[in-house]
Amino acid sequence: MATSSIPKGKDSCLSTTSSVNVTETPIVVASSSVNNGKNNIVRPRSLMDNSNWWKHVIAGAFAGGVSRTVTAPLDRVKVLLQVQGAQLVSIRGCYYYMIKEGGVRSFWMGNGINVMKVAPENALKFTFHDQIKLIMHDQMKSELGFVERFISGSIAGSLSQTVIYPMEVLKTRFCLRKTGQYKGLLDAIMKIYHAEGVRAFYKGYIANLLGIIPYAGIDLATYETLKKMYIQRHPGNPPLGLYLVCGTVSNITGVCIVYPLTLIRTRLQAQTTNPMMPIYKVFKKIIAEEGYCGLYRGILPNFLKCTPAVSINYFVYEFTRILLGAEMS
Repeated sequence: MATSSIPKGKDSCLSTTSSVNVTETPIVVASSSVNNGKNNIVRPRSLMDNSNWWKHVIAGAFAGGVSRTVTAPLDRVKVLLQVQGAQLVSIRGCYYYMIKEGGVRSFWMGNGINVMKVAPENALKFTFHDQIKLIMHDQMKSELGFVERFISGSIAGSLSQTVIYPMEVLKTRFCLRKTGQYKGLLDAIMKIYHAEGVRAFYKGYIANLLGIIPYAGIDLATYETLKKMYIQRHPGNPPLGLYLVCGTVSNITGVCIVYPLTLIRTRLQAQTTNPMMPIYKVFKKIIAEEGYCGLYRGILPNFLKCTPAVSINYFVYEFTRILLGAEMS
């Protein structure tokens, strides 16, 4: 039975050959061959015969853990500025505060829960994205464009965030805790539950969803579009540095658009009192007390943290995916 071959630089052309030709292409719908006794029929990879999903899970989880551990100190600075911006007005002030509060180890305070959150979130996001693109391709019977990738990324981002959102709240609380406030993850869960109830684990969820839908769509669609444009002009295996550049551009684009909602979400997550303040009141309070610039408080450390985090994330994901032999749809 013949296997499929995808010529370099041509996404829409499939041909049969006696060997497997594996090249890195920006949009490849993997194919399989069916022998009907007379001719070999090449058909697109579908959900039923897709064996790559677990490879995307592993690559996504590993990339998420590595990227967040490397940038954990900047993540904590970002959260401190978003929530305690009136007291901690500079990045240097945040670092002095962390060293005084718990030493160098406090730079990674909350990183354990962050990795526990990001690893499955990343794994689910990339896996959902790949599967949704397969479904869309089966329906459209044509190459996916920016809009389709945006829709796929938005759905994948919102689904993965919904699954792990309680961990997002716990991560924020761990970043803001004082040394000794929580003995561990289970102790934090029990204390938050007894003090604020189950709803505490979904504080800021709506604001988060309103932000993640455009961000995930823009991030994934921009990343894949830029990668595709490069490979179309330079057929063959792309340099790994390409993933860093594309990830940086896609992240900056997405963050600039949705950052105010990210800030509001973090403020809501940090609330320890009931009832929870509505989104519009948090918005009005920020403008009244800090001005419109307050909606972008902490964006510099967010860029300093998220830009390398997202770039490293894409780099490690692509590198691991290639090692595992997982194809991109």
